[in-house]
Amino acid sequence: MKMQSQVLNYPSLFETLVLGKSDSNTQRTIRYGILALAGSTLIALCAQIAVPFFPVPITLQTFAVFLIGLTYGWRLGGITVALYLLEGALGLPVFSGGKGGMIVFMGPTAGYLAGFLFAATACGWFAERGFDRSYSKLFAALLVGNILLYAPGLLWLGNLIGWDKPVLELGLYPFILGDLLKIALAVLLLPTTWKYVNRLKQ
Repeated sequence: MKMQSQVLNYPSLFETLVLGKSDSNTQRTIRYGILALAGSTLIALCAQIAVPFFPVPITLQTFAVFLIGLTYGWRLGGITVALYLLEGALGLPVFSGGKGGMIVFMGPTAGYLAGFLFAATACGWFAERGFDRSYSKLFAALLVGNILLYAPGLLWLGNLIGWDKPVLELGLYPFILGDLLKIALAVLLLPTTWKYVNRLKQ
């Protein structure tokens, strides 16, 4: 008798809350489109919010990116972040400080913008395997998401300004405390929300 390993796929939080089992393909497509627009708008709004913190203010942009991936799943989460980046490329003022246009994709933060897409997709992949239902697993998933966000960001920054410059001191170290706080907030929020949703379904 052969034993076959099977990867369990869990519905995302928004699939559970928004989509009905009897929805037609057209209804699902419309709802996915609305969610993608709403999610890209949320990221754009959070990009304009900076909370005073040490050593640098905390922006909520990355928190929104992680939240979109975790609650939408990897496909819709990736599409939503890609839509956000497209809006910025077209000149809409959706990036931090109300910036937009292709000039941003040639500046020092361009690598981090690419990292948004990797991070959201990875977080969505983990969520569809139940990581967003466990505090410890979600913490690990968000650490991976942060690595995928910072890796292209630091590589681009280093190539842009030169590796003789203090790249880590400029592009990583000042943000670690704030990122740990955002991770902690997401870890507390998502599994707790799932517990509440599961109670309502019973």
